[in-house]
Amino acid sequence: MSAIIDQLQEIYPSDFDLYLFHEGTLYESYKMLGAHIVTSLGKEGVRFAVWAPHAKQVSVVGNFNNWDGKDHAMKRIERSGIWVLFVPGLQEGELYKYEIHTPGSKRILKADPYAFYSEVRPNTASIIKRLDNFEWQDSKWIANRKKENIYHKPMSIYEVHPGTWKQKEDGEFYSYRELADRLIDYVIENGFTHIEIMAIMEHPFDKSWGYQVTGYYSVTSRYGSPEDFKYLINLCHKKGIGVILDWVPAHFCKDAHGLSRFDGTPLYEPIDHTRADRPLWGTYNFDFTKPEVISFLISNVMFWMDVYHIDGIRVDAVSSMVYLNHDNPLPIKLKNQFGGEENLEAIQFLQKLNEVVFKKYPNALMMAEEATDRPLITSPTDIGGLGFNYKWNMGWTNDILRYMKLETGERPNHHSLLTFSFFYAFSENFVLPFSHDEVVHGKKSLLNKMPGDYWQKFANLRLLFGYFMTHPGKKLLFMGGEFGQFIEWKDEEQLDWLLLEYESHEKLAYYFRTLQDFYRQSSSLWRLDHVQEGFEWIDPNNSKQSIITFMRKGKRKGDYCIVVCNFSAQAHAQYQIGVPSHGKYIEVFSSDSAAFGGSGQINEEPINVKKEPYHNQPFSMEITVPPLGISIFMKQTKKRRGRVNE
Repeated sequence: MSAIIDQLQEIYPSDFDLYLFHEGTLYESYKMLGAHIVTSLGKEGVRFAVWAPHAKQVSVVGNFNNWDGKDHAMKRIERSGIWVLFVPGLQEGELYKYEIHTPGSKRILKADPYAFYSEVRPNTASIIKRLDNFEWQDSKWIANRKKENIYHKPMSIYEVHPGTWKQKEDGEFYSYRELADRLIDYVIENGFTHIEIMAIMEHPFDKSWGYQVTGYYSVTSRYGSPEDFKYLINLCHKKGIGVILDWVPAHFCKDAHGLSRFDGTPLYEPIDHTRADRPLWGTYNFDFTKPEVISFLISNVMFWMDVYHIDGIRVDAVSSMVYLNHDNPLPIKLKNQFGGEENLEAIQFLQKLNEVVFKKYPNALMMAEEATDRPLITSPTDIGGLGFNYKWNMGWTNDILRYMKLETGERPNHHSLLTFSFFYAFSENFVLPFSHDEVVHGKKSLLNKMPGDYWQKFANLRLLFGYFMTHPGKKLLFMGGEFGQFIEWKDEEQLDWLLLEYESHEKLAYYFRTLQDFYRQSSSLWRLDHVQEGFEWIDPNNSKQSIITFMRKGKRKGDYCIVVCNFSAQAHAQYQIGVPSHGKYIEVFSSDSAAFGGSGQINEEPINVKKEPYHNQPFSMEITVPPLGISIFMKQTKKRRGRVNE
């Protein structure tokens, strides 16, 4: 009897951990719950623990007991709702689920919410997996990450869907390990600083792209094992590339083996079906009033950072979390206790999440996909902010794409779409996203959104990319945009790499690589990204000719560049612009270079400045402005004498 008591004490969670879990402050709950290979009373086996407070009985089932739970009934820890069991002799790789007898006496089988690995879809069992058998080699990256000021660094993010970036000849997926050896060198060659991987937590349906999750702690087995995924991240870090994961805390899918009605009752979702259901997506919302759900979700972010060394997360659908009726077409509006439409508990959750993450990882990237004009998304929680350090600037994306789709003759009447973003550009720390959402469901690819003939489409896209890279804010581009994927993202097939055999696409790819190099080398384009001092208008008002002119500034005196964007198809000779200082300027970059596929209307020689005030500047100069092009000028110095692409 004493041996049994000793064993139970060994496998039971501590009272303190139980207290924290039920308080919503156990931020490593993945160490307490789930399936863990341990030694108890000298025997190695697996300790199972699951939260199912309303279950009448819970058992562990798998191949080892013919999926019959009568021999492996779990012991309930009184009042905690947590069930535990130690099964000696079980080893890594065994399949398992929880057999739950509900309050209504139904028998249901559930995957483990804390499973570290899962069967390849369409199978749904959890897999016993240890995560302590990978030798990391990224200590230098981790040490440097702790010291860097991320706000004052260039950041260009490549958004990737692992299954459709590239595929094998037979259409099969590359594994994480196989993908790493191909993807990372490509990312480096194209000048990106980070990879953002679309949601790779386990999910049953390929075409959900990972945004309807069943296994939050389980990297999807579609592309290989946890060790394979660690290999990818490790290699990214060794080669100087950061890794961001998409994360989906707003909702989860209703598949029978997942979190929905986990113990036969609404557990992870609200009891009130009007607050639980997400009819637009066919999913359930998380219940942010339950402390155990808070422990589950915050621990999940910490898990990916602790165990997989990721550098940050992009939180999906923040607007639908903080507003009860966002993307929720119910006949009656939902209200909070004060009569408003904010989800107060979700707001508190996001604030707590960011506080916890930044306490342990001060330089983590916590990015919000937030689509409204709600203020203080990237402000500290102690002044009422949500506490993120970056927000996707979806307003800018919507405005600029709406503008770029216009025929050039219509653009003068919509000039404010170009300039409006500067009224709020420094109200948050922004990322400018051209994400997967912009190139699916009939929206067309970036290239195919552009108006005009074939040449004009490419010229427009070069111009758009130039404006994108010179506008304040960090950058994100979805895969394929860099070489002009012509058909929108097909989400089941690989990108159209064969396009690189065509001159226009090859030149666009060369342009984008060169533009990225110029961006990284030019501190004025990122050193003061998030403060007004880093930007100054020269001329925002030339709507008639669809031209805007502005300066981007760095921190050092004299560290600035002048950017001229011509959104019309008309070239201009001897175009006058104001400049801040006397001397000579050189055109350091032009999207109209023939090497990029342009018409070659560039400013080849240094330009003398006139002592003639213009555009509220003390001096001025005359330049050639190419059609549908961006031109960038800097003061000529002994070190700076040529063009960036020469």
